[in-house]
Amino acid sequence: MIDDIPGLRRILRGHKVIAVVGLSADWFRPSYFAAKYMQQHGYRIIPVNPRYSGQGDNTILGQRCYASLRDVPEPVDMVDVFRRSEDVLPIAQEAVAIGAKVLWQQLGVHNPQAVQVAEAAGLACVVDRCVKIEHARLFGGLGWVGVNTRVISAKRPL
Repeated sequence: MIDDIPGLRRILRGHKVIAVVGLSADWFRPSYFAAKYMQQHGYRIIPVNPRYSGQGDNTILGQRCYASLRDVPEPVDMVDVFRRSEDVLPIAQEAVAIGAKVLWQQLGVHNPQAVQVAEAAGLACVVDRCVKIEHARLFGGLGWVGVNTRVISAKRPL
């Protein structure tokens, strides 16, 4: 599991296509807020949620929504999971099947079996962390509002 600052920076710098599993179309949900933030910071967001994939214009944040990771017709770098911990194992198996490079389990989400499956297939794993919070913390977004990011350095991150 990746839990160190250089590892998190490496993931966030090198993996720009994020499939967000469990992304909600409701603007007040944490998944929507995090995905919108990442989209505004140059990441390609691919919504994955069977609830929205067959309805209306089936888009979230202006992007087509898919029922599962296997339905996504393009390469995915990172799978960001906004689901209950007990639901993550099949998502990890799909992430492996589509050739993703990272399995990211959001705050409060931790499935050790999913981590085992993903790491055995060579995926980097992040557990119980928010991709939006980590991006803001490591790339300067939180410091502007007076939050102590616990990342002290006189150097700008590369």
